This record gives sequence, C-alpha cells and structure tokens, in this order.
Amino acid sequence: MADKKTVKLVITGILGVVVAGAIAYGAYQGNNPANAGQNGAQGSGDDGLIPIRTISQTACGSTPWVVTDLLGFFKEEGLKVVYTGDTQPNQIIPSILNGNNDVSGAHPNSLAVAIAGGAKIKGVVKSGIDPLPEQDPKLRHMNWYINPNVTPEIKSFADLNKLEGRIKFSIITNNQCSDFLANNIADHNGVPRNKIEWVTMPDVQAVQALKQGLVTVGGVHPPFYKLMEDAGMVKIADSLDAGFGQGGGVGYYYFTTDFIEKNPEVVRKFARAIVKGQKWANEHPEEARKMTEDWIKVPVSATHYYAGDTDISPEMVKPWIEDLENAGVIPKGKVTVDDLLDLKVVYGK
Repeated sequence: MADKKTVKLVITGILGVVVAGAIAYGAYQGNNPANAGQNGAQGSGDDGLIPIRTISQTACGSTPWVVTDLLGFFKEEGLKVVYTGDTQPNQIIPSILNGNNDVSGAHPNSLAVAIAGGAKIKGVVKSGIDPLPEQDPKLRHMNWYINPNVTPEIKSFADLNKLEGRIKFSIITNNQCSDFLANNIADHNGVPRNKIEWVTMPDVQAVQALKQGLVTVGGVHPPFYKLMEDAGMVKIADSLDAGFGQGGGVGYYYFTTDFIEKNPEVVRKFARAIVKGQKWANEHPEEARKMTEDWIKVPVSATHYYAGDTDISPEMVKPWIEDLENAGVIPKGKVTVDDLLDLKVVYGK
C-alpha cells in the first residue's frame, strides 16, 4: 500500500486543482457572453428537444453516447446531446460543477474523492460493468500488458516482483479504474502497491510507450486491446483478476444534486435512453464497435460491456470506497454509498 502521507498530499493537491479550476472556470463562464442565459436542461430548443450537455465523448467509454445518439434513443425521450468539446480528465467534474456540462460518467472512486472534497454530485444510472467470467474476455473492462522484448522474464503479474525498484504503469488519471483494479490485482499477487509508479497518459499513447520501453506495464481498455496484441505485447492480467466480478468495471452517469432536484424528469429520460443504448450495444457488438471506431477516429477492436438494467447496484460501489479509505485517500466514513448514488430520482427507492 502506498505511503498514506504521500497519498494524502497528492489527493490534497488534486482537490485543490479541482476546486481552483472550478472557481476559475465558473468565473470565465459567468463573463462569457456566449454562455449568457444558458440554463441547462430547464429549457428546450427550437426543435422542441431538451439539450443535455456533455464533453465530446471521444474516449474509450463513448459507445453508449454514440449508439444512443445515432440511433435516436435520446430523441425518443425528447432529448438531444450537445457536445461541448474535449476536456482533460481532471477537469470533467469541475465542468459539471460549474454548469458547462450537465452530465458525464465516472467510476465510483472518482466520484467519492470529489464528493469528499465537497462536490455536490450523484450517480444516477450504471454505465459500464465487467462481463461475467464465461463471457468473451475481450469485453473485460481492462487488460494489462508487458513488452516481451524489454522484460522477457515477466510471464505473469506476480513476476513483476522479479524486477528491482519501482515499476512504471500507464494510467489515464488517478483515482479511477486503472489504479483501483491494478492495485487490487497487485494485492492478490503479492506485489506491493508502493512498487507501482503511475505515469499519466491516454490509452492510445500507452501502446507506444510500452513498445518504446517508457513504461513497464501498459493498462488499457477494450478499444486498444488489438493495438497491443498487434504490437506483440503480452497480456499479464485483466480486470476480472481484481476479484470484484461485474463491479470491477462499474461506472455511473452523474449530475449535480442541484440539476437532479430541478430536472428529475430529464434525469429519468436520460437514464431510460442511455440504458436502451447500452443494451443495444451489448446485443450488437460489431455494429457498436464500428460506430465507436468511426466516432473516435481510432481503430477499435471491441467496446466495453455495459449495464443493461436499471438496478443502480449499490453493493458494487462499496469496494471502491473501502479501497480509498484503506489507502488513506479519504477518511473512513467520509463518503457513503448514499452520498454517491441517488436511489430515488430514477428508481423511486
């Protein structure tokens, strides 16, 4: 496990950046004439559709947005998606807090860290999950690879202990699936967490970084599995190895609590539409893959696997919160499942 003091200093810095970024972005929005009079989903456009604003959705988790949008499932619910542009991962939550965007998706630990820092957001419907063990492994939420030309002695995750010193792992950003899953896989294989050194980069860059020996382990999501395999990289673990079943890939679409309170029916419409898109993507994997590939302009070998039900599954969230507590990232009891999920607006619980 990482040194608690170091982890606390890191997360304090992250929260400071989030808060500062939120304040600065809010000031910009308030003084930007182009945004004057925007009120999120409370109004509708000339076409009668209610706009829902989100980031451009050009990363690995874009499939539900692509499918739901292009097949007209949002429109069926009286909604239209407005894509506001690319946003750095650590600035997505600030963009939601300040109203530049209405909704996005994140894993439970990302939401928990933000909520612990005072963010008023809640998850309302599941996005990705890990497939069942008997389903196609290419659908699993993440794979980890090594370069056999650089570390030929590494045949498994446990073999990482053969290497001296710290080991560089690629990661998109901290406190999301990559570190949660890899840390727990490390626990199961007797690899100390503090042996891992995280190097931030997009998945597509992780492929090249691993080929060049800039990182020792590359962790990527389904759209990039084939790129890794075509490059001759060797898989040493996947998300199922973390031991959380379908919860190992769980994520949630989230809104601010203020948005949920003011627009409950819009949130319900969004939930119905996105789940319909997710079910379609699971049932039509090749079509969904091609739609995603055309959308993000990167070769895609497979899409994520998505929740096809409206059960918010609070039990899947607990391990993500507990992992943050055990690492000293957030105080024990600071964030509960009820803090993270809205069980009423969509499901009436």
